[in-house]
Amino acid sequence: MVNFVGAGPGAVDLITVRGKELLEQADVIIYAGSLVNPELLDCKKKECEVYNSAYMTLEEVLDVIRKAEEDGKMTVRLHTGDPCLYGAVREQMDALDEMGVSYEVCPGVSSFCGAAAALHAEYTLPDVSQSVIITRMAGRTPVPEKEEIAGLAAHQATMVIFLSTGMLGKLQERLMEGGYAPDTEAAIVYKATWPDEKVFRCTVSTLAETAQENQITKTALIVVGKVLGSGYNRSELYNPAFSTEFRKAKE
Repeated sequence: MVNFVGAGPGAVDLITVRGKELLEQADVIIYAGSLVNPELLDCKKKECEVYNSAYMTLEEVLDVIRKAEEDGKMTVRLHTGDPCLYGAVREQMDALDEMGVSYEVCPGVSSFCGAAAALHAEYTLPDVSQSVIITRMAGRTPVPEKEEIAGLAAHQATMVIFLSTGMLGKLQERLMEGGYAPDTEAAIVYKATWPDEKVFRCTVSTLAETAQENQITKTALIVVGKVLGSGYNRSELYNPAFSTEFRKAKE
């Protein structure tokens, strides 16, 4: 049995209860060592085998899982954040299907949620933005042409941009070409929820400058949108003049 587990955004206590229990029960742990907090491994069994997938290919990961299955062992595949975002998890699940190995997925808290917490932000403010675009810049690996940054920026929705800290000069150009005004609110959140978390508020036109001044080159999320500003309308949900299924409007 294989359990894909979301490790959360970084802080050890932000893994789910289920995820921690699976780590404690695991006979084999394969973890994404480039991003997962290694302190999460402190709860493992003494005899548990541990592998760092940062140094492994997909084929090597599958070989470890295959051997564990032959030995009747339970494997935890520990991914950063939630496995469904930039986790390369589909190719693993498809391979396990071909091998006839059963598996389950334990969700985790994504770093984009951790970034919102660090910013004290709500990504979906009434009359400002009701959509969140999670994306990344094209780098060594491409993105579909229809998902190019400028095209997505045209929606003027809240954007959370992963894996792009090293390309901020190009990113800010593409955001402005897509329609964001140069003074649109933006932020760089470095290692959200980790002990060394840092938050830098800036504008779209100063993203690269802000990162350079603060020596931020990786492990950061970029948040863009007017939800980072101060203007918004009150939600109708708790408006006394608004009726809901559970509460009548007050005159």
